[in-house]
Amino acid sequence: MPATFGLAVENFTSAQKTPRIEELLTTARRAEQLGFSSLWAWDHLFLGSRQPFPQLEALTTLAVLASHTTTIELGTGVLVLPIRDPALLAKTAASIQAISGGRLRLGVAAGWYEREFAATGTPFKARGRIFERNLEICMDLWTNDEVTGSWDDLSFRRVKMLPPPQPRPQILVGGYVDRVLKRAATLGDGWLTYFYTPEAFAASWAKVRRFAEEAGRDPSELRSLNQLPICIGPSKEAARAQTGPWLASYFDTPEWSSATPDSAICGTPEDCAEQIAAHLDAGVQEICLIPHQYDLEQVERCAAEVMPLLGSAVGAA
Repeated sequence: MPATFGLAVENFTSAQKTPRIEELLTTARRAEQLGFSSLWAWDHLFLGSRQPFPQLEALTTLAVLASHTTTIELGTGVLVLPIRDPALLAKTAASIQAISGGRLRLGVAAGWYEREFAATGTPFKARGRIFERNLEICMDLWTNDEVTGSWDDLSFRRVKMLPPPQPRPQILVGGYVDRVLKRAATLGDGWLTYFYTPEAFAASWAKVRRFAEEAGRDPSELRSLNQLPICIGPSKEAARAQTGPWLASYFDTPEWSSATPDSAICGTPEDCAEQIAAHLDAGVQEICLIPHQYDLEQVERCAAEVMPLLGSAVGAA
């Protein structure tokens, strides 16, 4: 199956900027016209103290983008699942699915920023267990005619969620370590990761597929997505020198993970196409591109100069 390409939107900025919905709408409309398959919003309630990062809430942002687009899919990359009430999240997602005509996809993860957990009364050390609980509740509400049961202090008695989402949102589980990769293989529809090189991706994707087989699932039914920066410039060296400081000001890659800014796609259109092809060869089915400085010119060049070089490896939106 040919790969598809999505685009990250700037609902999250460095401390020196503020996200502006007008700019996001311009990007969303143009991305749809250019044939990108999906748009992805970042998720945090708040992040940073001395230099806090301004951000628009992810699901609200996607609901607005849904009303200004018609075909492009809309995703979270990734939603911090444990800090959200699962019944409210399930209803919000179902509503966006109705508003968008079935275009919502949810990348979800257990989270890492402890202050968000403290502010929402969510036990940080129990975030993995709460992630699984919340996902189970959402799935039940989306797919069952009626839900009855108790999870911790949450009680449901003959609850019906109407209208149900059609279809239910695709769930891609984000994260790095083996226990998270096992969740991606067994609880969701696939795995979403961030700033992985082709080699690191291939190693972890092989684990996801193995975990799926061990659980009796068909690994060929799982989806994979990698979020990757891209900077098109006169050369690899010039593009890396240009995008390095920007990536450092916007994004954090955990030292204990395989995520690295060295995964950035950089160089001439030919260089970028060659690097993207290496990711596709490693098993990445979908790439969410993060254009340098969210510059619309970079988006235009991706569509006009890079994608055509990939030929039949690129799928239609």
